[in-house]
Amino acid sequence: MIRLRPYKSCDSEAIAEWVKDETVFQKWGGERFGEYPVNANIIDAKYKNDNGDCVEPDNFYPWTAIDDDNRVVGHFIMRYTGGDNRQLRFGWVIVDDALRGKGYGKQMLTLGLKYAFDILAVERVTIGVFENNAPALMCYKSVGFNEVEIVYGQPWNIIEMEIKKENLLKY
Repeated sequence: MIRLRPYKSCDSEAIAEWVKDETVFQKWGGERFGEYPVNANIIDAKYKNDNGDCVEPDNFYPWTAIDDDNRVVGHFIMRYTGGDNRQLRFGWVIVDDALRGKGYGKQMLTLGLKYAFDILAVERVTIGVFENNAPALMCYKSVGFNEVEIVYGQPWNIIEMEIKKENLLKY
């Protein structure tokens, strides 16, 4: 069982450890952090000093998933998009590489969706995934995200996905 809590600076150390190679870095969205390799200081500076690249001061919500032993097991961010507080975007999703494939990502995103719909009262949550990231695509579909379009780009195409409150699976 996992829980979510707001990101703390010390979490950046675990996140940086999970980004073990340049492919993981790119799939995670690492280009927003500069060049590979990324480290804890770069991640924390992006969050604390650059507000996660969000222009609006109250638009960046990084979350950390912890297990029953308070060990950091996953991470993602939420941000409103297009100046609309009814639409939220999830991003920078990553799970401890030693735990991938064991349901931690699904649990983490399910808790995030519950918070988004029940507490923030959004109507729609979006997420993007590179088309060559089959495990992430499968995870996102398992929590109820649906594919809405493919955005052609470099280095890979992005599958844009969404979940609307009225279509939410039971959580």
